[in-house]
Amino acid sequence: MMQPSPTDQPHVVLIATNTSYDLATLRTMLAPHGLAVEQVRRGDEALALAAGGKVALALLDVALAGSARLELCGRLRDACGGKLPLFLLSSTPSPDERERAREAGVSAYLPLSFPTEDLAEKILLQLKAITPAPAPDGLPTMATLEVNYHHMLAGSPDAILLMQRGSNRVLDVNRATRLLFGMTETELLQARLPDLCPPRQPDGRASSEAFAGYVDRVMAGGVQVYELTVRHSSGRLVACELRMVPLNTPEHRVMHVRIVDVSSRKRAEELRDGKNLVLEMIARGAPLKDTLDQLARLIEAQAQPVLCSVMLVAPDGVTLQVAAGPSLPAEYLATIDGLPSGPVAGSCGTAVHRKETVVVSDILNDPLWAPYKETALQYGLRACWAMPILLDPGTVLGSFAMYYRESRSPTNEDRQLIKAATHLAGIAIASTRREAELLRHREHLEELVQARTAELQRAKEDAEHANEELSTALENLSMTQEELVRRDKLAALGALVAGVAHELNTPIGNCLTMAGSMSERTEALRRDLDGGLRRSVLAEYLQQAADADDVVLRNLKRAAALVDGFRRIAVDNTSSQRSRFVLGDLVAQLLQARQAEVKQHGLELVEEIEHWLELDSYPGPLGQALENLIDNCIVHGFEGRTQGTITIRAQDIGNGEIAVSVGDNGAGIPSANLSRIYDPFFTTRLGAGGSGLGLYITHNIVTGVLGGRIETVSTPETGTTVTLRLPRVAPC
Repeated sequence: MMQPSPTDQPHVVLIATNTSYDLATLRTMLAPHGLAVEQVRRGDEALALAAGGKVALALLDVALAGSARLELCGRLRDACGGKLPLFLLSSTPSPDERERAREAGVSAYLPLSFPTEDLAEKILLQLKAITPAPAPDGLPTMATLEVNYHHMLAGSPDAILLMQRGSNRVLDVNRATRLLFGMTETELLQARLPDLCPPRQPDGRASSEAFAGYVDRVMAGGVQVYELTVRHSSGRLVACELRMVPLNTPEHRVMHVRIVDVSSRKRAEELRDGKNLVLEMIARGAPLKDTLDQLARLIEAQAQPVLCSVMLVAPDGVTLQVAAGPSLPAEYLATIDGLPSGPVAGSCGTAVHRKETVVVSDILNDPLWAPYKETALQYGLRACWAMPILLDPGTVLGSFAMYYRESRSPTNEDRQLIKAATHLAGIAIASTRREAELLRHREHLEELVQARTAELQRAKEDAEHANEELSTALENLSMTQEELVRRDKLAALGALVAGVAHELNTPIGNCLTMAGSMSERTEALRRDLDGGLRRSVLAEYLQQAADADDVVLRNLKRAAALVDGFRRIAVDNTSSQRSRFVLGDLVAQLLQARQAEVKQHGLELVEEIEHWLELDSYPGPLGQALENLIDNCIVHGFEGRTQGTITIRAQDIGNGEIAVSVGDNGAGIPSANLSRIYDPFFTTRLGAGGSGLGLYITHNIVTGVLGGRIETVSTPETGTTVTLRLPRVAPC
């Protein structure tokens, strides 16, 4: 047998014809000899392929060969450097056409219907890939037989060969035998029948020994049907039955051998037995991995050279975990373990995502494998078909996959096989999950009962103890209730008085100090008046009096403002007028009143209000709350700054609520202070005009009168936003 040619040597058999041709059989027969088959349908395509220097022989349809001179034959030779064997194929052979073919220098003139296996043999002989079978001395020929046995073999649909007893040399074969072995007649006639088998039979016996024993039994008159595994030229093993009949002539001892391919029947039996074994493993509760490994090996034995894997969907519903893959490389399984399913996740991940079978015939060129093709090719994997394992139409348990090391598409038999495998895998996985759940329940049932009994006992004791404590508590409740109320009122009053005293102490103290100072100066002026008053002394006194008046007036105004603020701490919604109003109008009036003050500080006031928003609420308290927030931005957000923006926004957020926010791009609030901003009397400007009541009052208005919520978000040096979430209709 010729070794495969290097890719840089002519190794392509070119077929130029518009007619459909049995390329699969031709490729199968030529592939073991390193020859590839390429078909084209036009003359220019044939010339282009021939010019590449890879064509070893060309089969040319007469219909494409040109005019009566068949000029394409010469052009093909010229494209290949003048040396190219040519076979001319004709749909209607004739003596005239045969003569023109001879003149064109073709190597063979054949009908298009010429048997493919015979054509393959002619090609191999022409290219000297095989040598003609010699006619050894002493062996019979068809001419020496009394009956034309060759014609009888050729007409049989079964694989039949004639063998010489003793040497086991093949003397004659029919077409079915050539197809069974994937070999030409020339190759078979140079072989011994035991050499067409693997070295050992499935039972471990050497093939030559087993075959010799069968021949001896036949010659002794024993059973004439025996099982024998033969080998196809591709290396595939084929289970067969031999039916041998000895034939004797005066000159020769020969054996008539009928070979029946029973591999399909064997596979069916093995599949049936394998299914029963898997179901038995499921029934006796074998570990899931062992069961799935057994199932994978069963399918691999049915469709060699397939490699199978089973993936399970993890509890997260997305990740896939390897459950079985006995023949796949461990490194590859480790690579795909834990990958997510999805719309572009190889065959298994996509099948789980789609909940349908995914067939990838060529991993190298399929977009579903784009993220993983390098990994697959690293381990020699070229095709992968996957079917989801479904518990029900909406629940995916995993996937069953069949890998091949060559590009190929599934046959109907392959589809039935993977469907059966997926069904068995689903039974195994579902059964294992149910068994695990039942086992967990059995293991913990007694513990749960004991725990529940103890819990009930403790609950009973606790209830009795609680009942006793409740009786005592009820007796003490009436006595402690009044005391607690009194203490709470005193504590609240104490906090309020302390805050009021603290805040009023500074302005009143300033007034007292200034009044004392002016009293002393007045007394000094009176003494000077008795001794003679100078004009400069009087002017100085008047200036001091004016300064003192300014200080006293300013501090008294501050004290009055603080008292007014204290008065507003306890917001009374009964004194507020409720009405239906447009929020945009309220905000516009507020901004108009505050615009001048804001501009004095170099700030900009921006309004982003959906003006159609209506509220059934308290416009007075809401305006007061917004004013407090604007004051807070001016005083705290932009302290020491000469520019900035204050933005008021409002929008409908659904669920009967409106969000109103006041934000600035000022200094922001330190995170340490953010949790205390609603506390009464908390201020970072104590003694500098801050009372610490603005946000406290605002919080009381929003959560009390308006029935809403208040939220503050702030980032230092970026700004602060206070959001009021208010119901469209305030509570009564």
